Amino acid sequence: MFRTALSRFHLISLTEGLSFLALLLIAMPLKYVYDLPLAVTIVGSIHGGLFLGYLAAVAQVSWADRWSFIQIIVALIASVIPFGWIFLNRIRWV
Repeated sequence: MFRTALSRFHLISLTEGLSFLALLLIAMPLKYVYDLPLAVTIVGSIHGGLFLGYLAAVAQVSWADRWSFIQIIVALIASVIPFGWIFLNRIRWV
């Protein structure tokens, strides 16, 4: 199903982006509004693992598809911007 490096990259960018949104929109309010820091610990750990997977996927797809330095930088910047993964999956050259 996900045979190419690019298709795997799109899957991991989706899951990493959704975990980032869960961290920002669910876990952080639970921590600061309802004093439940365990939510950030759990979701943050999951997001951290997915982020490392994202970095590995960027490395793999940049090697396999011979991405330029600019493409790599755009992919890395998109990973730290909320909803950046949507932009990244919409542009044609990534």
